[in-house]
Amino acid sequence: MKSPGAPPLGGAPGIADTGDPFIEPDAHVSDSRTDAPLQAAIGIVEAALADASRRPVVHTCFDEATFTATHVVADPVTRASAVIDSVLDFDAASGRTRTTSVEAVRRHLADEELALQWVLETHAHADHLSAAPLLRSANAPLGIGAGIGEVHAAFAPVFGEAIAPPSDVPAFDRLFADGERFRVGGLDAIVLRVPGHTPACIAYVIGDAVFVGDTLFMPDYGTARCDFPGGSAAQLYRSIQRLFGLPDETRVFLCHDYKAPGRDVYAWETTIGAERAGNLHVRDGIDEASFVALRTARDATLPVPKLMLPAVQVNLRGGRLPPPEANGVAYLKLPIDAV
Repeated sequence: MKSPGAPPLGGAPGIADTGDPFIEPDAHVSDSRTDAPLQAAIGIVEAALADASRRPVVHTCFDEATFTATHVVADPVTRASAVIDSVLDFDAASGRTRTTSVEAVRRHLADEELALQWVLETHAHADHLSAAPLLRSANAPLGIGAGIGEVHAAFAPVFGEAIAPPSDVPAFDRLFADGERFRVGGLDAIVLRVPGHTPACIAYVIGDAVFVGDTLFMPDYGTARCDFPGGSAAQLYRSIQRLFGLPDETRVFLCHDYKAPGRDVYAWETTIGAERAGNLHVRDGIDEASFVALRTARDATLPVPKLMLPAVQVNLRGGRLPPPEANGVAYLKLPIDAV
């Protein structure tokens, strides 16, 4: 995939600025013992493993059309919840949207009497449109990693005004920095920056669970591609090693599953121990050079995701569709010979 030329990196206009420090891409990979955010995450996991009341209840709504797992994460005590990586159904051939996937999330929230506290994204997805605006509210702000500005800068030369942020509200309410802590009800949570698939990828550690986005897949399927603008196989390897520093018992929730050869059911939950022992691409004993060679060769064979062009335009705007034009119809751009 050809990467569009990117101007100097910087924050995307119209995105709320938290003022938090922003870690350099490789600053966390040298020694896990001096990685303060990782050590804090380990502490959160260990405390949850010792006390069931600190472990989230996780319900997953799986969208087979985009192979996406949307996770509803709930505090069993307070019933507060977060929704991670929601999906707006979109048919590219007709240009029609549907809300089937997000309605399943809403039904679960209602059925379980959960109070939605956060709408979270692990990154700006290239394979599905986000339904965040249908969930976001004053009581449930939309959060994403602070590195989203880098992704915006990388795609701006291709899409121009098509990815200009909304004029009425910020595209995102909260830009999470590496190591930033927050809570879901009474559950402790922390953000770990895990670039590689994109420069803005983050993982959410909530209690004894980590939500890794596209960084890892099930052990029998491997790891995420790294050929998007700003992606890096070397960074992905180091980010995964960072995640592998979490306790083996840590539950790992994935954003996608494509059913590995020989497996007939979709799966989206595993553990750090299972990933370390058996991940097809990056299990213990596989060094960085070997992983980079494997990942680079595999990425060279992969097609552009079917929904990448509409998804990028919508997701960099926090899931907001373009405003209607004079005729009342909204349009997405299709760049020619640019990607």
